This record gives sequence, C-alpha cells and structure tokens, in this order.
Amino acid sequence: MKQEFYYPSKDGLTQIHAIEWIPENEVRGVLQIAHGMVEFIDRYDRFAFFMASQGFYVVGNDHLGHGKSVTDESQLGYFAKRDGNACVIGDMQQLREDAQKKYPNVPYFLLGHSMGSFLTRQYIEMHGEGLAGAIVMGTGYQSAATLNAAIAMSTVLKCLRGGHHRSSMMNNMALGSYNKAFEPARTKNDWLCKDEAIVDAYEANPLNQFIFTVNGYNNLFRGLRFAEKQKNLNKIPKDLPILVVSGGDDPVGECGKGPKMVAEAYKKTGIQSVTLKLYPGDRHEILNELDKDTVYRDILHWLESNM
Repeated sequence: MKQEFYYPSKDGLTQIHAIEWIPENEVRGVLQIAHGMVEFIDRYDRFAFFMASQGFYVVGNDHLGHGKSVTDESQLGYFAKRDGNACVIGDMQQLREDAQKKYPNVPYFLLGHSMGSFLTRQYIEMHGEGLAGAIVMGTGYQSAATLNAAIAMSTVLKCLRGGHHRSSMMNNMALGSYNKAFEPARTKNDWLCKDEAIVDAYEANPLNQFIFTVNGYNNLFRGLRFAEKQKNLNKIPKDLPILVVSGGDDPVGECGKGPKMVAEAYKKTGIQSVTLKLYPGDRHEILNELDKDTVYRDILHWLESNM
C-alpha cells in the first residue's frame, strides 16, 4: 500500500511531502530513501514497491526545494534562508523518528542517491547510532580546494544576486560535463541511464528541469565539505555497515573513482564493514538502469545480510 503525507520542515515554514510504501504482510525492516538533486521521492516508486513486497516498510520525503514540498516555482532548488543544509538533514531525522515510532523493533536502513548520498554521508556522521546500515549510491568526491572555490563563488553570487538567483554558469560548472562521455547524445540527460523511456520521462517533467538556486548550490557544497572532513568521518559508528554502490560509467563519480575514494575513506576511518559495488556499463541512476532487477536483488541481499 502506498500513502502520501506531510509533516513540518525544520525551516519553520514548509510542509514536507513524504510517501510511505507499506508491506501487505509483516514488516521486517525499514528502508528510508533520500532522493537526489532536481528530482523527487516518487521516482523511486518501482524500487520501493519491490522492497515493500519483500517485507520492508519504505519511506522517503521530497527535500526542501523539491517535488511536492514546493508550493511556488521560485522555491525549486532553494533550501532555506538560514541553515538550509541543516534543515534538510533535520527533515530526514524527523522522518526517521516518526517511522521508528511505527516500527520500533525492526532494523532501520538509510539509502541516499546522488545528492541524497551526500546527505546520507553527513547523516551517518551526525545520527548514525541505531542504524542497521547505510547505502551510499551514485556518490562522488571533490577535493577540499574545489569545494572551497565553489562555496566562495556561490557565496558571492548569493550576496550579489540573492539566494534565489539561478546561475547558468554555476550550473554548467557543476553538471555541464556529465553528458560529454555519451556524445553524440540523444538528449542532454543521457548520462542518467541507458533506458530511453526513463530519460524521456525525466525531460518531460518540470520537477526535473529547473536550475538549482545559488542558495541550493551553496548548501550542497558546504554539506559535502562537511561530509569529507576527517573529524566528522570519525563520528560514524565503527560497527555501521556501509554499502557504496554506483554505476561503472557514472560521471558523478568519475566512472568509479569517487565511490572508491569514499569507500577507502571509510575503511581508513576504521568502519568495520565497508562494501564497494560498481556495475560495469551502468550510468548514474542504477535503480533505473536496464539491469535494475539485478541491482534490486543485490541491494535486497545486502540488507538481509545486515538484518
């Protein structure tokens, strides 16, 4: 069964849209999903129904600036006037607290894709205690110098043009190179996956076609810098199982380079169980790829092995 609901955001202004997929039979685990940039939680519907059919209560929310958590087009890609990144993490934590009240005695897992993987990497540094496992999907790695430069640029643009400004230059710097490996390309979003129907649906939906605000980018870059600092990595529970998973041709992770660096950072930090899985030939959205059924089964197997 699938149900939509709303709850108050930590920004004090927004009603956050969320969806829960409830198994018909006994719930044996919970899987919370954090979606990516310029998308929304209902894009995970097929995967969520599969997991629900396997006994997992699946839940996820549209982050600030995304999906049905937005009531005005000007809010697309905008987090919050102050502490936007903390508000997004706080909304994830609130959803977890509410879900755990419903199912307090089963293992609780968190899966984050793309931007959601950056959020998940921060989340397990802040709220990792009590999780049965975390899946970091479609992630990437940027140097501190690159992130500092991006933060500085987005801060200047925010001061000059306002937080709601949408910078084509910044958007091109952040995302513009992703499609180059697949040219001559059928669309500008061929980098997402090889399933043309998925790409066409993505391109047809206005909720997938906006440019992130400089406020959104500034929060995104600051959050990623936070996630990569060793002092924060050290706060992850050492017994938290982590699965780092990505497409072998995912440009966000530089075709596996980024996920390998993230996995290695966790291992060096002393995390006892770190698994790295790359799918050769798959692009960014492995849950939507042509071999998605294999991906689903592999994730299910990992979840079950950490129950």
